[in-house]
Amino acid sequence: MNENEEHKYFNVRLEFDKDRLDNIIDDAIQTGKAGYVCSVESNNLTVANTNPEFLEVLNGALVNNCDGSMLAKILGSIHKKKLDSYIGADIFIKYIKLRKYHQFFLGNTPEVLVGLRNNLSKIDPKIQDMRFEALPFKRVEDFDYAGIAQMINEDNPDIIWVSLGAPKQEMFMNKLQPYLNRGVMFGFGAIFNFNAGVGEVKRAPAWMLKLRLEWLHRAFEQPKKNIPRYWNFIKNLPRLVIEEKRRIQK
Repeated sequence: MNENEEHKYFNVRLEFDKDRLDNIIDDAIQTGKAGYVCSVESNNLTVANTNPEFLEVLNGALVNNCDGSMLAKILGSIHKKKLDSYIGADIFIKYIKLRKYHQFFLGNTPEVLVGLRNNLSKIDPKIQDMRFEALPFKRVEDFDYAGIAQMINEDNPDIIWVSLGAPKQEMFMNKLQPYLNRGVMFGFGAIFNFNAGVGEVKRAPAWMLKLRLEWLHRAFEQPKKNIPRYWNFIKNLPRLVIEEKRRIQK
């Protein structure tokens, strides 16, 4: 297998080396590239393996993290090596705490953005003066990408956090990228909600995070949304496992 194939798992490029992932992101920021990072979990991985267009979107990212401890465990078992997840919520807080990047927060609702600004400013006071912009509810095809990019380019951020929910946010970033002068976009969905302190969407308690049970918390928190997603992954998993074993044997 070539290098690109070696970094594909269930047909999606994933980087399990946390230091390498961070270096790819920092290099893009320092050299003024425009690109995006996708946080891959069971839902968007399943969508990618049933939708060729979305698979191309994920594999067009600068780099992708594995946002699922069970997914990492399954892949580790197939590849017979230790693979660990790099959760999007942890990446988000890590980059906020670095207090070194100029950031732009895009999407979600005005009330969530107000709570997010207030809470993140306690970690990095400079965030109080950064841009927080909601987006209208539209189909991904209907956004004014040139206009959104102009707003971002005028601010010239290093990082653009995008919260539209998967798989919409990944497709949004892919369509926005050609219009950006620079900046790394992160499509991390519910991360704004976790850190805003408002609304019903909360991150799992510490004991569940320690036991790698965040997926179970999210299933109970939003059952109508997440249980069908998990079931869809389970239905597709046997086929994915068979295909993955055949691929690595070549």
